[in-house]
Parts: sequence; structure tokens; C-alpha cells
Amino acid sequence: MTKTGRLCIANLQAGQRVEDEIYRVAQKDLRTTSNGSLYIHAVLADSTGQILGRMWNASQSIYDSIPEGGLLHVRGHVESYKGTRQFIIEGLRAVEQGTVDPRDFLPTGPENPETLWNEVKSILRTIENRSVRALVAQFINDANFVADFKRAPAATQMHHAYLGGLLEHTRNLLRLANAVCPLYPEVSRDLVLAGLFLHDAGKVRELAYATNLEYTSEGQLLGHIVQCVLWVHDKCRAVERETGTPFPADIEISLKHIILAHHGKYEFGSPRLPATPEAFVVHYLDNLDAKLAMAFAAIRNDTNAASEWTEYIRALETRVYKPDVMGIRENHAKSEAD
Repeated sequence: MTKTGRLCIANLQAGQRVEDEIYRVAQKDLRTTSNGSLYIHAVLADSTGQILGRMWNASQSIYDSIPEGGLLHVRGHVESYKGTRQFIIEGLRAVEQGTVDPRDFLPTGPENPETLWNEVKSILRTIENRSVRALVAQFINDANFVADFKRAPAATQMHHAYLGGLLEHTRNLLRLANAVCPLYPEVSRDLVLAGLFLHDAGKVRELAYATNLEYTSEGQLLGHIVQCVLWVHDKCRAVERETGTPFPADIEISLKHIILAHHGKYEFGSPRLPATPEAFVVHYLDNLDAKLAMAFAAIRNDTNAASEWTEYIRALETRVYKPDVMGIRENHAKSEAD
């Protein structure tokens, strides 16, 4: 139970009945069983996690009444299917608009956004090149951008898919850069830091996160990579107006290339492949933090205690082995609690 008495998803157990609870509908789909009857496949969520929901003997009208990304009163029970919890929906009704705050049902990150933001700024202040530092300052001093950057998720479902996830991901990457760049003195630390800070910045416009984690129309039409390159172009012009001198073209192009290439492969949505040492660093550090976040989340969220393996994680192309054979994660959790 939560402090307000709600039955949160993280605490739901197989065999438990739920008479009337509010959850967010993260996804919904109307499907057909092998005998031709309709059923609803949904993902129910709140700030503590999510659970697969099914409603048997459904209809098109019932499906249409469910607000995707909205809130829903549900009644039903929890079952265990192949070691995984699922919520069998027996009754439902939409939540009256304005009666609850939808933000209370969105997942949030474990760390304080202000603490994360202060650490990000502290690392970025170590950038030595004046032009790069001036460009980064254009974003840091943009109050609207900063407010969104602190709150935005890094994704809707993959890694750091919670409020504050983008900021946490960025902080992690800047820490990684501080550890890695000294090992490669021929790599520009300034370009790497700026590239890591900006590579996903467009997600504050690509994603919507007021009532649900989903893509905006702008995000689907442009994507965060294009959005960020446009922003960098505009901010470089702003630096020129403030300083009265042209922004170095080679630095601007290098930063834009880092952003365009950070997904690493064309099939992953990267308009360009990494072609500079700094672009390789940004891509691999970004991939490292994202993959580890997904692996830890898969272990943390797996509900099948009988198996040493998680379910197959498509983004990782494998199942994840759960046992903490060295006791590191357990010790870390204890230190965090203390």
C-alpha cells in the first residue's frame, strides 16, 4: 500500500483481489482468441511499476471506452501465468477528469532531480573551450529547456523510462566520460562532454510526459536527433549574436555529427555512422549505460522467483541471469537504504 492507502502495482500478489483501484493505462490492444472471441490486452501502471492486464469476453465498445494514457477504475484479481503476474480485469470505468492528479501515476526516478542537475552542471563547467562552453551555456541558461530536461524520461519503454530518466542517464554518461577520457588523451573531452549532454536533449520535445509516457506528434515527425541538431544550430547563432564573432564551423559540425551518429547504426535510427573518435566514445558510453539500465531493470522487475533467468528482453537480445553471485547489488541496495 502507498502512504495514501492506494494498492500500488509493486505490491500486487498472485491470488489477490482488487475491488476498486485506479491505474494508468500505459497500453491497450484488442485481440482475438483462438476460438474467435475478443479480449483486451493492456498494460496497467502507476508510479511503482506496471502489470499486464487482460479482460476476457470483451467487446469493441468496452475497448473504445478505455482511455489509452488515461486513468481507469478497475476491479479484478491477480494471477500468476508462467511465473509472471497478470491482472484479470472483471470490471472497469474511466476516472472522472480532474478528480485525481495523473502525475501521481507516472513512474519516477530514484534520485532527486535537483541533485542530478547540480552534478551535471558541475561537470559541464569543466569544459575548457570557450565556444563549446558558450554553446552549452545557451542550454543551461534556458529556463524552459532546463525545466523540461529535469522532468523528461529517456524513453517510453526502454532504458530510464521514468520521469527524470533523461537527466539521470545524462549524469551517468558524464561520469563515464570523466573516467574514460583520461585514458585517451587524443580524444577531445570537451566535445565528448558537450555531445553527451546534448545527444538526447531533443527528447524533451520528442516525448510527452504530462499524463503518460508517449511520443508527441513532433517527436514522431522529426525525432529527437533532428530536433537537437536544429537546436544546436540555433544556439550557435545565438552565441554569435552575443559574442559578435562567428561560431567555429568545425566545432559546430563535429558536435552535430556526434548527435547524428550516437545511435551507432542505420538500423537503429542513426542518420550517420560514427566517424570521429569523439562520436565513437559518445555512442559506446550511451549504449553501455542504456544496456546496463535495461539489464538491471529486467532483474529488478522480474516476478518469477522460481527461475534464475528473466524473460527474453528483445532490446538486449537475450534473457538476463538474475543471481547476484558476488552480493554486490544487495550490498549496494543496503548502502542506498542507509
